[in-house]
Amino acid sequence: MNINELELNRGFFQFTLPYRWQYWIGWVFGVILILAGVVSPILSLIGLLLVGLCSPGSLEADLHKVRSAAPQPEDLEKEALEKGYSIDSWWMGRTSYTPTADPSDWILTAPGPTTWNENQYLPHGDGTPLPEHPYNVGTPRPATLSTYGIMMTLFVIGVCIATFYGVEESTPEEDLSFLPYVALGIGVIWTLIGYFQYKMQRQMADTPTSLVRSVAVGNPELVGQVRPSKSGVLRVVVDGHPNRVIPNCVQFNWVYEVKIRETTTDSEGKKQTREYWKTIRQDNGGVPFILNDGTGGILVDPTSFKRLDMGQYLKRWESNHADSLTKELGMEFASRLFTGGNIIKHRWTVYALRIGNPVYLLGTTRSRPQEELQNEGLDGTLQNTLLEVVGEDAPGIKATLQRGTELANIGRMRSSFEVMLIPLCLTLGGLILTLMNL
Repeated sequence: MNINELELNRGFFQFTLPYRWQYWIGWVFGVILILAGVVSPILSLIGLLLVGLCSPGSLEADLHKVRSAAPQPEDLEKEALEKGYSIDSWWMGRTSYTPTADPSDWILTAPGPTTWNENQYLPHGDGTPLPEHPYNVGTPRPATLSTYGIMMTLFVIGVCIATFYGVEESTPEEDLSFLPYVALGIGVIWTLIGYFQYKMQRQMADTPTSLVRSVAVGNPELVGQVRPSKSGVLRVVVDGHPNRVIPNCVQFNWVYEVKIRETTTDSEGKKQTREYWKTIRQDNGGVPFILNDGTGGILVDPTSFKRLDMGQYLKRWESNHADSLTKELGMEFASRLFTGGNIIKHRWTVYALRIGNPVYLLGTTRSRPQEELQNEGLDGTLQNTLLEVVGEDAPGIKATLQRGTELANIGRMRSSFEVMLIPLCLTLGGLILTLMNL
């Protein structure tokens, strides 16, 4: 599929189907549960929820097709990590996995490193914006209602009806008068989450994207490609192990977790086992990079952004054992001492923004010190070299930095109706049922 064949304004309704096999399994199972609602209405509610959660946004599946049909240059592919599942040590139970599908990656073909200028502040090629820049593709508009919206609306209606009849038909021995409060609580939390999603979505969709070559001091929205600055790049060694290395990073965050299994005995002598992941340590960092949108490059300080989204994890390693015998014994002792459980799995997960990645930001541009310009050998003839972007908020503007272009980020979003009004309906339904139950 070509981007020119794609209608980015999805209008009122768009029927969507999963595009990943994992979601297809959940989607089909959800449909089966909906049909099984003839036997038990509760199964239908679970099925509606499952189908809704497994249905992508109105643009997401089609953008995935465009991404698959637009292969990246070989030199850019070489910079990418080898995707898929790998068994690093069968005896030690060590595996690694790099996701094969990245919803934050380039959708259209991006320029590879061999075509970049040595001076990354200069325009790329003929100085026109990159193919995936909003200047060329515009701003996508999700459908007001999609498969997700229909399923979640029916789910909310079903929950309210089930709550009403559950309270009405409950006996003193099985008092279900708490159900309206549960529905109200879930609705309030869901509405708050939806509100913040809505605010960020509207900010991204309504703010016009600036071109680097003409950017001025203020609060611009910029979209471009991550390129190295004079500060260089980071070679991230995850948790100090030489076999867990991610090169060419400008921002990273890694987390080391252990899976603990606890077995407890209740007052009746019954044993209960639970498993959970516990964070042991983590680290993050970054260096300034240059955002080049084709018209020029501008310096960005990623560490100054409080709202930083690097998308899904870049790579994950799992092992049945710690890195060394000393660490293994120490971790096991600490686990038994503080939790009473056993460590059954170790996991290291890294998130990163790397050279060549697409990036979207809304931040504050400010003048750079003359001393800094001189150290880089810049004479100030290019306006974009005189400024840098930092993550400072402004009235009505929340600074944010995200991996992926505006097209990729908005393409995964749902409409205002789906993120705000559906949760609000559950809140109102829970409130009405609560008042009726007083």
